[in-house]
Parts: sequence; C-alpha cells; structure tokens
Amino acid sequence: MRRMRLAILTVLLGFCSTAEVGGADDAANAWRALRAGGHVALMRHADAPGGVGDPPGFRVEDCATQRNLSAKGRADAEKIGARLKREGIAFEKILSSPWCRCIDTAKLLNLGTVETEATFGNVVVLRDQRETLTAGARALIAKWAARGNLLIVTHGANIAALTGISPASGEIVVARSGSGEAVGRLMLE
Repeated sequence: MRRMRLAILTVLLGFCSTAEVGGADDAANAWRALRAGGHVALMRHADAPGGVGDPPGFRVEDCATQRNLSAKGRADAEKIGARLKREGIAFEKILSSPWCRCIDTAKLLNLGTVETEATFGNVVVLRDQRETLTAGARALIAKWAARGNLLIVTHGANIAALTGISPASGEIVVARSGSGEAVGRLMLE
C-alpha cells in the first residue's frame, strides 16, 4: 500500500512540475521541432473572455464589436513571446486570423511583422465557409517549405479542424510543414 501511494504521488508530482500542458514529451518534441526550423506553429489567441464566437452584429473590421483580449490575455501574449525569444525560437513569417484578438496576440508576442490571412478566419462564426477555410489553411501549411518556422495565430476551432487538437487559450500546436501532422504542444506560462 505504501508503494502504491508513493507511485501515485510520484506520477502526480511529475504532472505538476511541467509548465507545458500536453505532457513533457509533447513539449520536448515541440521545442525540438521549432529549434530545427521548417515547422508550423499554430497558436490559439490568448485569453478573450465571453464564450465562443462573437456577439451578434460583430464586424471583423471593427474591434469594438468583437470579443477582445482580456488584460490577462494581453499579459500572457507578451510572456509567451518573451519565452519564445529566450528559447531562441524565431519565425520567418507570422500570419494571423483577421479577428482582432488574434492580431493583437500576434503583435503582443513581439516576434516580427504580422500579416493577416483570411483563410484563418474563425470557422465557428464562418461555419458556412468552414470547409473552404480549412482547405485553404491546409494548402498554405502544405506549401510551407522554408527553412524557418511559420507562426499562425488563429482560433481553437481552426486548429482543431487542422490537427484534431483543441488547444487552450495561448497554447501552441507545432506541426510538420507539408503534412500538417502535429508533433508537439506548448502551453507557456
């Protein structure tokens, strides 16, 4: 019985000791892939309270009509960017959904110039375009052949449609360019 308690405690402490959600192996694989270059990092925007989607009558071109980053979300984005820099991770290109919470997250990371890309628009709100948007995103990922990494800041539902992984706010799913297969996950705090 004592050994069983010790084993359970060891396992629980192991889970609590990592800053990256998704397991130590997932995090190690993600860091290794990003350091090697040529991968795609799919990041869900930082914390934006208010549920899923956007309020009725929202307009993509008007941030005041959308769900936006909370103070926590803004601070988290800055911390994530600082951590990536400390780890020596660079991105050759940074793309964002045209939604303000994604653009703001990408800019607050402070990792480079941010370009918006319509194919990463919110598939929850644009449900009638989901297949077209997802196909466009897959094609863009498949074409990424650069030596550097590509960072895409988008929505959780978009990342789930591409990888089968439903990320937390601010979480990064690292995928292979070409296939888009997930190789690891990072939840940076």
